[in-house]
Amino acid sequence: MRIANSFFLLIVCLLFTSCGKMLYRSAAKAFTKGAKEAPYDAIIVPGFPYNGQKWDMVHQLRIHWAYYLYSKGYTKNVIFSGGAVATPYIEARVMANYAEALGIPREHLFTEEKAQHSTENVYYSYRLAKDLGFSKIALSTDPIQTSYMKKFIKKYELPIGLLPTVIDTVKTINVYEPKADHSNALVKEGFVKLSDKEGFFKRFRGTMGKYIVWHEEDLKKAKYRRKYKDRMIPSSEQTGNNKSVQ
Repeated sequence: MRIANSFFLLIVCLLFTSCGKMLYRSAAKAFTKGAKEAPYDAIIVPGFPYNGQKWDMVHQLRIHWAYYLYSKGYTKNVIFSGGAVATPYIEARVMANYAEALGIPREHLFTEEKAQHSTENVYYSYRLAKDLGFSKIALSTDPIQTSYMKKFIKKYELPIGLLPTVIDTVKTINVYEPKADHSNALVKEGFVKLSDKEGFFKRFRGTMGKYIVWHEEDLKKAKYRRKYKDRMIPSSEQTGNNKSVQ
């Protein structure tokens, strides 16, 4: 979720190297595998900061891919994730507004607005999906983010499939920016950028999932239940935390 524009541009350049081609092939292979389990009840799409003027190429890629997956029947619903972290716009709401403008019905769009880091995008959206009664869930994002989020999913044995962006398919799509009203996404009072509240290393720890509040039932291994006992919700205390787009 947290990638500066200049860094992402650098990564885009990298995608034209042999390393980039390897990422392309890996994403395409993961998509082919994940597509065999479709349709999914919902896909998780991590957020990205919105500057209040126009969308970023990251929005362009992730949102159009989400629309493609919905329109082709790979998923029944879409969960966008991300709070107001780098700008005063709630990322999940901005992305959901764009997705609705592209053609996904509002009743099939949901937002998770607590996450501040990529790993939180995945886990908190997974919990939201479960609270909504969704059982088949997949992560749908760009090849770069997929490459390290699948390690997180595997490490904690989360039942989340992968439907990463297939670049060759995206090249056939008209990835225009639709008109959308984002007034419902603007935090009007009290916003403070995460980078003004936390130093680099603390934010990095967040990216690595060090602040996730886990649900006991999701920690399959005893060593993780012991490790995270101070930020773990026991099964007996779990409550829903649904958040749908309004």
